[in-house]
Amino acid sequence: MEFSGGHVAGSVNIPLNEIMARLDELKAYEKPILLCCASGNRSGQAAIALQQAGLNEVYNAGSWLTVNAAQNQTV
Repeated sequence: MEFSGGHVAGSVNIPLNEIMARLDELKAYEKPILLCCASGNRSGQAAIALQQAGLNEVYNAGSWLTVNAAQNQTV
């Protein structure tokens, strides 16, 4: 529901409770992987879990609003 309310264009929605079950999928993604959510809290939790699972180059980018703003500045 949160994703439909706003997100980063081209992003993939993986709810926090599915992160570890989709670890192999995440390992296949191009690196670095930037995680974001509405506030940056859940994406921070996800980043820690993935780093502890051995996934390198995973970062909490904070709020998707912040990520969108940063993308708009670099375009």
